Order: sequence, then structure tokens, then C-alpha cells
Amino acid sequence: MSERLSRREVLGTAAGVAAATIVPRHVLGGAGQQAPSDKPLLAGVGVGGVGHPQLQGCERAGFQIVALCDVDDVYAKKSYDKRPQARRYRDYREMLEAEDDKIDAVYCGTPDHSHAVICTAVLKKKKHLLCVKPVTRTIDESRIVTEAARKAGVATQVTASPNTSEKACRTCELIWAGAIGPVREVQIWSNRPLWPQGMLPPEDADDVPSTLDWDLWIGPAPMRPFKAEWPKDHYALKQCKAACNTRAAVYHPWNFRGWWQFGTGALGDMGCHHLNTPYRALKLGYPTAVHASASKVFDETAPLASIVTYDFPARDDMPPVRITWYDGGIKPPCPKELEGRPLPGSGEMYVGDEGVMLGSAVYPSSRAKKFESVPKTLPRRSGTWGEWFEAVQGGEPAGCHFEWAAYLTEFVLLGNIAIREEKHLDWDAEKLQFPNYPEANKYIKEAYREGWTL
Repeated sequence: MSERLSRREVLGTAAGVAAATIVPRHVLGGAGQQAPSDKPLLAGVGVGGVGHPQLQGCERAGFQIVALCDVDDVYAKKSYDKRPQARRYRDYREMLEAEDDKIDAVYCGTPDHSHAVICTAVLKKKKHLLCVKPVTRTIDESRIVTEAARKAGVATQVTASPNTSEKACRTCELIWAGAIGPVREVQIWSNRPLWPQGMLPPEDADDVPSTLDWDLWIGPAPMRPFKAEWPKDHYALKQCKAACNTRAAVYHPWNFRGWWQFGTGALGDMGCHHLNTPYRALKLGYPTAVHASASKVFDETAPLASIVTYDFPARDDMPPVRITWYDGGIKPPCPKELEGRPLPGSGEMYVGDEGVMLGSAVYPSSRAKKFESVPKTLPRRSGTWGEWFEAVQGGEPAGCHFEWAAYLTEFVLLGNIAIREEKHLDWDAEKLQFPNYPEANKYIKEAYREGWTL
């Protein structure tokens, strides 16, 4: 049996591995050798930023990293140096072709605008896949990638804060037990952005360093000149939080987040984290309407601060609920039920008919005492990397697999469209359109640069 066939017997489709047990060492590994089924072989794409620590998380979970791909040799150096034995690539397409028979899974840690093209290429190869959040930059991409994952039948995961942790599970158990009564509002706030937003593009350009493939970094987005850093006295840095001063890059690294063509702003960067547990606890699907107000919105960049409201219909035994998102330092009003406790810098607050919950903590204290004995019924799982490893090995799907993460992704993308249009938008999720304002439909699907396609 070839290595390729043996791997796909053991680690191929999610349906196949679910019915299989781990192949014993003596069957595939040979005497004194580790069987491929013991350590799934992983390739990483986009390994210089969050990819560096997240790949370490994958290694701790049980993956063996055998290939690394990045367009920036300098930014990726720390990952390269840590794994000198890993084969190196600049173009993910070349890596997938060369490594087809040698890897079982792929990690994608690139900027938002390149997620869809990379993910679909990986899924066509039927490799297990973990992608940083949000899964895509547009809603059309989200639908395409989700369907590709469904057809591939592999184990997928997204790096949103787990909805299977102790805190997340306890939140669900208490809400389902009626600890604060029916939940009709959720307030979510973030201290982001920690990168420049609310600026115009630079007027000049720099030479592209030989260590960076700018064309590949741009990928499917419209081409633009490379600019390394903002001048130290530029308003893009001055109006940003202090953390921006250590990251003066215009586009790369890190600061792609503030540009609509490359990132998804504060909402896209943190929304999937904050919404993962509320979506589970409140059994949410697609919103029916979204509205936003924001500081100055430019065509190119996300604003310095925004407030976005979403309306969801009744579900099962739960009433309609409104979720409000705040970023840029804005927080919701502090309710009296918190008994004088200040709101943290970021958080989620559930507002019910009988009280409020700040994360998994119930207020007022009298209400918390009444429900402190609610039993723990949900299994606590092993976190982002462990859940994915278990799924790759034939266990149950990860808690934020692609079909689940599609709801979180579309949540943040709908909010960004509302921010850019600054209008109340009714949303028809089935038809993929805004029936009351068709002009906003242009953001659902955006054209790729020539030579790029899904």
C-alpha cells in the first residue's frame, strides 16, 4: 500500500475516519518507526504572524509540521528557524502540488483577503484544514468555502475562541436553565482596533524588498503599490491606540486588518471570538436586519469606532433577540444589576427579563445564588487545536468547524457592509441580498484580480 493510500485510509475524509480506529504502529510504521496515524503531517501557510504561536499550538496537540509557506522570508524567519527540517515554499499552490502525497492537513494563517483562495485549493486536495478567523472576506466566498468543505468531508476548524470551554459551556447551561429569564438583548464590546484605521491610502510608494513577494501577498485583491511604513508623525498612527506605534507598517505585516480590500476591521478581527458562545447559547442562525453607525467611514479603510445592531427572529423556545456590537473604545451602558461593578475592556453581556450575565457570571447576586446548583451537562473539550486534532483522528467535529463558523463569518461581514453603507439593511440570507437597499449587494461578491479565481 502506498503512503498516499494508507494516509487517506486513516486520515482521509471525516466520514471515513469516524468509522475507523487508529492503525497500529506495526501495520504502517514498521519496526521501531512511528506510524503516520500517530502524528498527522501538517503544512502551514502564513507562518510569520499569528501563525507562529498557533502552529506551536498545533504541535502541542499532536501534529507534526513538515512544510511551511510564506511570502515574506523575514517575517517567517522565526517559524523557519524553529523548524529547520520543514520544507519551505513561497507559493501555497506550489506547496500543495509538491506536498500532495506528503501531508494530511493544512493550517492557514494569512490575511483575510487570501483565505478563500487558499481554503478552496486545500479542500480540493481533500486535506484537513484549520483557518484563522474570519473564514473569508466576503459573504459569497463564505458560501463557496463552506460548500467546498461539506463536499470534501474533511475535518475543519476556525480559530474563534472555543464555545466548548468551561466558561462557554457554563454560559450555555445557565441561559438554558433560565438563570436570567428569556434573553432579549446581547451587548458585545471590544477594545480593538489596535492597528491604524480611518485613514486614506499613502500617496507614495517604496521599493519591494527582495525578501517579500508583493504580488503573491496581494493575491486576488486589486494590485496597489507597496508602501513599507507610515511616517512617525502620520495621523494614521497618532489617532490609533498606543499599540499602533510599534506596528507602523502600512499594509504588511499586521496592519492589513484596517483596509477593506485586505482585512475586515475590528468587527472582523474580534467578532468571531466574541460571538461563538452567544451563537451556541442562543441557538442563533442568520440575522434578518443589521444597522450601523460609525466614525468617519472611508472607501478604503474601516472606521476608528462603530456600533452595529443585529436583529434575530424567535428560535425554538427563545424570543427575538437584538445583538449590539461596540468597538473603538465604546462600551454599552452599565446595567444596575451589576451592582456597581465596572465593565471590563472587552466582553459579552446577556440581558434577560430576570437579570444579566457578564460572560458566565449571573447578576444580581441573589439570582446567581438561586442558580448556582445548575448541573454541568455539556462536555468540556480540549480547545481549538485539540478539538481539530481529535476531529482529524476520527473524533467528533471541532466546535467551530466551517459550517458553524460560516454563521460567525457572515455576522461580521454583514456588520461591515452596514458600516460602509450607514443604513438599515434587511437581510435575506437565502437569496443573498438586501431587499430594501439593493445598492449594498455589491459587497456580497467582489471581483478578483485577473488570474485569480475560486
